[in-house]
Amino acid sequence: MNISNALSLFRKCTGHRSSVNTSVHCSAKQARAMFSLAYGLWKYIFNKTEFHVLILGVDKAGKTTLLEKIKSTYLKGEGLTPDRIVPTVGLNIGRIEDANAKLVFWDLGGQVGLRTIWEKYYQEAHAIIYVIDAAAASSFEDAKSALEKVLRHEDLKGAPLLIFANKQDLAGVITDEELARYLHLKELDERPYMFQAVSAYDGRGIKSGIDWVVEQMERSKRTEVLRARAGITGQI
Repeated sequence: MNISNALSLFRKCTGHRSSVNTSVHCSAKQARAMFSLAYGLWKYIFNKTEFHVLILGVDKAGKTTLLEKIKSTYLKGEGLTPDRIVPTVGLNIGRIEDANAKLVFWDLGGQVGLRTIWEKYYQEAHAIIYVIDAAAASSFEDAKSALEKVLRHEDLKGAPLLIFANKQDLAGVITDEELARYLHLKELDERPYMFQAVSAYDGRGIKSGIDWVVEQMERSKRTEVLRARAGITGQI
């Protein structure tokens, strides 16, 4: 129901046409529609949009440490410290809220044998965070190959991509600009993307990256497609 029709129904069911008392003619069907309208309006105003964000990357890129740092940044220290983190076998889930949205992160294991499960989460993902160990040049080719495969998948078409050049706290690390030149990904032409230098250890760069990905998801055509699939529209 659009705004114009909603207002028309509201006037009819409340007699809100003038200051003079009038008879109210509103059927049970119209009353139910009014209730549905009121509930939809309440959800539209007060419910934050929930986005699903994939955290991908090859093993030892620092994905889980990054997720825990995101949690501690937004949830006032609730994330695990690096010494308590173990490699992911399967899936880790993290949830945060910012001023405008709820974010659900799916952190998936990066070992070769575990990458086959990644695509099971593609259809419902609003965006991708791809983590690369920018201090481990020996892993770059594997990271590039895995990312290219991700971006070719039809189920992730149009999904915003945030590439984190991680471990900026270490010596010998390359910058996000150098990583972008190395990867030279042709598939990036079809989606919004950003390279961001970060450290999952000390937190640098993380909030800027998360702010960017939230902004992109909010205006992404992919988000519109996922909302339509779930029966949620921008109209009331």
